[in-house]
Amino acid sequence: MKYEWRKQDKSIYLPKQKPEIIDIPAMKYFTISGKGNPNSPAFSELIKTLYAASYTVKMMPKKVAAPEGYYDYTVFPLEGFWTLEPGSKTLDKDQLIFKIMIRQPDFITPELLDYAKETIIKKVSPENRELLKLEEITEGLNLQMLHIGSFDDEPATFAQMEDFCEQNNIIRLRKSHKEIYLSDINKVAPDKLKTTLRFEIKYK
Repeated sequence: MKYEWRKQDKSIYLPKQKPEIIDIPAMKYFTISGKGNPNSPAFSELIKTLYAASYTVKMMPKKVAAPEGYYDYTVFPLEGFWTLEPGSKTLDKDQLIFKIMIRQPDFITPELLDYAKETIIKKVSPENRELLKLEEITEGLNLQMLHIGSFDDEPATFAQMEDFCEQNNIIRLRKSHKEIYLSDINKVAPDKLKTTLRFEIKYK
């Protein structure tokens, strides 16, 4: 049976429009780390690189052979950790530090990353290709909430989440946060975009 994250991992990716607590286990990702404005063409090329590598692994049974442990699955959504350059007091998008990523199925290995990097050699720049990494990330205890609307309106949703923390003896551990992009920005109007917002917490 095909593994579909919208069904099997609904609690991880599709929260409601109210704060909820979730404990997220270790998962494997293709990642790219960098700094700069997410509205820039350069950032779009990084996203293209992640998707190219992810779809290369998914399509292996049709192109070469299925790797050991392979099962059919839907490619996972784009995600990203975001924070500001240390010392930044205002939101300057050029000073944003990010790690964008796409989760990979359990059978992924460093050898499959190498295969993907070799396969996409004509599709992406050498510089971006070399930024690709395979990482296992454990997010642990987090507060998350669905945000509907423009990315620029996210502070209002974060305010609701921080109010929830205040009311429930919860501490937000750091200003960095996670975003999971559930909509295609090329097909969905800004006021209809769906984004899962998340940050790490602990109880007082």
